[in-house]
Amino acid sequence: MTDVSLGMPQLPAPDYPADVRARLEADAREVVARYPDSRSALLPLLHLVQSEEGYVSRTGMRFCAEVLGLTTAEVTAVATFYTMYRRKPSGDYQVGVCTNTLCAVMGGDAIFEELQQHLGVGNNGTTPDGKVTLEHIECNAACDFAPVVMVNWEFFDNQTPDSAKRLVDDLRAGRPVEPTRGAPLCTYKETARILAGFPDERPGAVEATGGAGPASLVGLKLAKGETAPGARVVHPRGEAPRDRPTPGSGHLSSHDAPQPTSASDPRHPSGPVGPAGQDGPVTEEGE
Repeated sequence: MTDVSLGMPQLPAPDYPADVRARLEADAREVVARYPDSRSALLPLLHLVQSEEGYVSRTGMRFCAEVLGLTTAEVTAVATFYTMYRRKPSGDYQVGVCTNTLCAVMGGDAIFEELQQHLGVGNNGTTPDGKVTLEHIECNAACDFAPVVMVNWEFFDNQTPDSAKRLVDDLRAGRPVEPTRGAPLCTYKETARILAGFPDERPGAVEATGGAGPASLVGLKLAKGETAPGARVVHPRGEAPRDRPTPGSGHLSSHDAPQPTSASDPRHPSGPVGPAGQDGPVTEEGE
């Protein structure tokens, strides 16, 4: 008779070697001390164990549960909810291609398809040399730099299929790679430790930064009622251009006093609506 496997993991999960366990416990005490409630430390602790193995293993989840006094089921529920926690061994460089709406139409879908063919892996697949894991990701708030590729959560803006292929080739070959903005690139394990809340001690890493792009800043100026050089305001179809409000001009927002609505404004083309939702004049009670 053939043995039937139900796919159940062996319980309990194996523990870390004694020296690794002692080191992680020292780091965990530092993390937990930041919070008034120890269970609030679960997210950074998951990053901490991810920095050890490159993913959140069953051993890592057991460690988090024991440190925080939680069940492994509680830890597993969190670790499987957030996509930044890897559930299986992955590459030194997590290459994420944004395939959300704007990046997709600007070329993100084409970049992702070509990288799959170029690397010979599918979504969440890792190259045989263990260097690159490829995945499609959701919006990373850099739409004015679309299409965007992220490597270990650092930005590589305005990519093309060719530039993205050169990027992954450089990563696999160990050649220096510079993000468009932000901190210098480091490995996925090193990134996970930084996300756990430990300082990035590389020279110049903290000072490196990157601001919003020109398109974002133009939109911000317009939203604040300021004149943005070179900005072109497109009005709704069929609507005459309106004067742009200026700061302090009394421009109303949704947070100001209630404004007339279609149900109560006699000037609305549909006319006022009666108390029962019927068309007709609104009368005072008793009339």
